[in-house]
Amino acid sequence: MKVGAERDPALLAARAADHLDFLCSRLPTRRVGSRGNQDAAAYIAAAFRSLGYRVGTPEFTCIDWEHEGAECGIGGESFAVEPSPYSLGCDVTGCLLPVGSRSELAAVQGGGGILLLHGDLAREQLMPKNFPFYNPAEHREVIRLLEEKRPAALICATTRNPELAGAVYPFPLIEDGDFDIPSVFTTDEVGRQIIVNAGQATRLVSRARRIPSTGCNVVAGLNPAARGKIVVCAHFDAKIGTPGALDNAAGVVTLLCLAEMLENSDPGAGVELLALNGEDYYGANGERNYLEQNRDGLDRILLNVNMDALGFVDGRTAYSLYEVPGSIAAAVREVFSGYPGMVEGEAWYQSDHMVFAMNGRPAVAITSDKFMEIEARFAHTAADTPDLVEVAALVETARAVRTLIERLDGVARPAP
Repeated sequence: MKVGAERDPALLAARAADHLDFLCSRLPTRRVGSRGNQDAAAYIAAAFRSLGYRVGTPEFTCIDWEHEGAECGIGGESFAVEPSPYSLGCDVTGCLLPVGSRSELAAVQGGGGILLLHGDLAREQLMPKNFPFYNPAEHREVIRLLEEKRPAALICATTRNPELAGAVYPFPLIEDGDFDIPSVFTTDEVGRQIIVNAGQATRLVSRARRIPSTGCNVVAGLNPAARGKIVVCAHFDAKIGTPGALDNAAGVVTLLCLAEMLENSDPGAGVELLALNGEDYYGANGERNYLEQNRDGLDRILLNVNMDALGFVDGRTAYSLYEVPGSIAAAVREVFSGYPGMVEGEAWYQSDHMVFAMNGRPAVAITSDKFMEIEARFAHTAADTPDLVEVAALVETARAVRTLIERLDGVARPAP
């Protein structure tokens, strides 16, 4: 493999800091479908093009979403609620009916009331009804029952669930642009205040609206005609209301550093640098788009390397392997063990490497060894800011992935 010229680490770190600042501080948001998301895609594409890559930006339709708050009123008293992301707005009045379990929901008679979802029914975020990669039967049953009962609106009282919802409190029980019953969410404490008004007339106003929009992935490649390829990816979208520094501007910055390190390289196997747009979006539109675009070529993927939530200032970079064959697994461990900031970590199943693994392709996930701390304290919140990211760790990771690509040029190249 012919490789590009070695880059000065200090200059790379400075450029990495500039990328991080642009993505987190100079864009108002990176939620899918928003102007900020579209500007992020354009920025990444321009960075790839400036290095001489041929760049594709396959587009998909999606919805953006805006709101101006919500109010819940019962008997002259007001309760603090927020519109559920991607929910329809409403101005409805109905009888308040608390529902704390699936059996209670199944027993609801008639439609038109306002359901207060609480307790066991609200303990974990419901997967979007059309989410393609993970959707447990109990979640599908709750959605089915809600649509069958036809309430006028929902109030969802939730606590904390960092494993599925990050550090957000309260978390939105429903975050789904395909679910058309208007909903709001609030804390479990406010829920306990509301529940004493069971049976009373309740007015719920939510000023929210869906906006038809478009988004795209950004794809750059080396040696695209090769029979096999290594796909290195990071998602650039972010949840509503967060700068998304660790989740996942850090991964995108690492991808851009890697692109610079690979400039003018001539690998034997192909290399695809993929900025995905949808990991934090209810519809996973970017991931679906990628699978559709590559339906007949997934078997060309020798290895996927996914980077998400890495570079945490209070931790090391952790990698984990998913169905990686022996020779490639040995190369991954040998290469990454040579970088002091990297350790092998526990398996985790919440990011885009699973898109590849679930489709039978070997994958490596790169994140932080303190991933659960990030989830519990910062993920999906306004606290996920650039000061949490150590750019030197991103540069080190990019260098490690470049070394791995060089090594796999000999190990994983398909036979002619």
